Amino acid sequence: MEERQARRRRPHCLVLVFPTQGHVNPMLQFSKRLDYKGVRVTLVVSHFLCKTLQFESSTTSIALESISDGYDGGGIKAAESDKGYIDRFWDVGPKSFEELLQKLTSCGDSVECVVYDSMLPWALDIAKKFGAIGASFFTQSCAVNSIYYHVYSGNLKIPVTDDDESERSCFLGCLH
Repeated sequence: MEERQARRRRPHCLVLVFPTQGHVNPMLQFSKRLDYKGVRVTLVVSHFLCKTLQFESSTTSIALESISDGYDGGGIKAAESDKGYIDRFWDVGPKSFEELLQKLTSCGDSVECVVYDSMLPWALDIAKKFGAIGASFFTQSCAVNSIYYHVYSGNLKIPVTDDDESERSCFLGCLH
């Protein structure tokens, strides 16, 4: 009983992963750091990834939950295209994630924080709906984020060509 009460006193954070290669490991490593710092963590992945993930719950106190991405039997490889996968995930994922939060809340398992992959911005609205703090997690390096910023701001036009010295120097400046 005391262990259960102590577990409930630890802040609970859901970490919502975009279920593709390159997104799972950085978020899992971040989850391990949160756990080490005393935060109770639940890693949330797609149903398909949950079935295929080799996750040793005996070696960590990180819990595992799953939501639907619309391709529960085959994940992203079952989609007709990357765009098709994202479109369907954006249709199905928010409802499935909201159902998960509702399930946890109805069991008395409050969630104080949702850390979500930057590919899933809809998670912030759902976190707020349940009174949780939301934080976006960028799985790529800061240099990539800087390049995205400069492209978005119009400082850097893509593709960068050998003919345009100013764009090449801006690109190199983004990396420093």
